[in-house]
Amino acid sequence: MGFPVGYTELLLPKLLLHTLSVLGFIRRLISTLFRSLGLADFLEPEIAWPPRPECSSEPHSVSAVLIRELLPVVKFSELEDPPENCAVCLYEFDSGDEVRRLPNCRHIFHRSCVDRWMDHDQRTCPLCRTHFIADDLQDAFNERLWAAAGILDFYGAEYSPSPMNPTGL
Repeated sequence: MGFPVGYTELLLPKLLLHTLSVLGFIRRLISTLFRSLGLADFLEPEIAWPPRPECSSEPHSVSAVLIRELLPVVKFSELEDPPENCAVCLYEFDSGDEVRRLPNCRHIFHRSCVDRWMDHDQRTCPLCRTHFIADDLQDAFNERLWAAAGILDFYGAEYSPSPMNPTGL
C-alpha cells in the first residue's frame, strides 16, 4: 500500500507555485515601473474592501445603548491604583485615555474596547464575566430596556417587570 506522497514530491504543484510567484513578481515590477513613469492611471485600481460592520460606531442593540449610559467614562489619570494595561487590547493605558470602570468587578478597560464588546450584545465583563449592571440597578435597567423596546406601550403597565415577576408576563 504505502504512504501518500506529499505535495512537495510532485512536480505539478511545485511548478504551479513557482509560476504564480514569478507572475506576482512581474506584476509588482510593472506596477512600480508605471508609477515611477507617471502612468499609474493605466493600472487597475486596488480592490477597496468595505469597512466591517462591527467597526461602526453605532451600537447594535438597545441594551448596549442603555449600558453605555449607566457605565461612566473617566480619564485614566483620575483613577487611583489603576492596572498597567487593558485586558482586552493589551495596550498600556495613557494618562489621557478614556476608560470605563465596571461597577461590579471594578475592572478597567479602554472605552473603545469595552464598547466594542457591548456592541456584540455582551452584558458581562470580558475578563471575569461579572454582569455590567449591579443587582440593585437591574430592575431599573430592565424597566428602561422594556420602555425603549416599546413593550410597555404594547402590553401596558400591568406587565412591567418586578422582582417577583422578572419577565413581566
